[in-house]
Amino acid sequence: MKVFITLLTIFVALLVVGCYQERPSKNEPIHFNPNMDIQPKYRPQAKSAFFEDGSTMRQPVPGTVARGELRDDVAFFTGKDESGNFVKRVPATVDAQLLARGQERYDIYCSPCHSRMGDGRGIMVSRKYVPPPSFHDDRIRKMPDGQVFDIITNGIRNMPSYRHQIKPGDRWAIVAYVRALQRSQNAKLEDIPEELRDRIEPQ
Repeated sequence: MKVFITLLTIFVALLVVGCYQERPSKNEPIHFNPNMDIQPKYRPQAKSAFFEDGSTMRQPVPGTVARGELRDDVAFFTGKDESGNFVKRVPATVDAQLLARGQERYDIYCSPCHSRMGDGRGIMVSRKYVPPPSFHDDRIRKMPDGQVFDIITNGIRNMPSYRHQIKPGDRWAIVAYVRALQRSQNAKLEDIPEELRDRIEPQ
């Protein structure tokens, strides 16, 4: 039994020594080696003997686009047409689903300042934050949809950019919901279906 344990110990020791290899210095390239613990690769900013310019860090091929970063629809991703003018309407199908998503995102990101009514009297204003303008002002009601999208994306004056918090599709959903808020506060009798007009009480 002792002989077996001794032989087993020697075998394990030889195995460990055989797999061990001293790691190269920080800037020394690692050449081919079957050792799975130390695989062939170059350290960042290390010198390369393979490429003509001697650099291991390669520039992306011209025109390379990161996964999920393709911006082929100019209007959708910028709010502007190819001439640089703001698009007038949301470049997406405006339906109940989009408006519901817009309301959800609006309540999370916009209502603290703009209020759920869009009148600029959110909770932040009661805490001495600079009041934002009301969405029901004629100036904002007449803005192209693309301009509202651009403001959400890039911010304006005291309002910060929300490009990182809100993805483009949700920004357009918010724009659509803001338009619904504006319509709700500035609707005319003609905007209501004729069969429902008799339910409206005159003010």
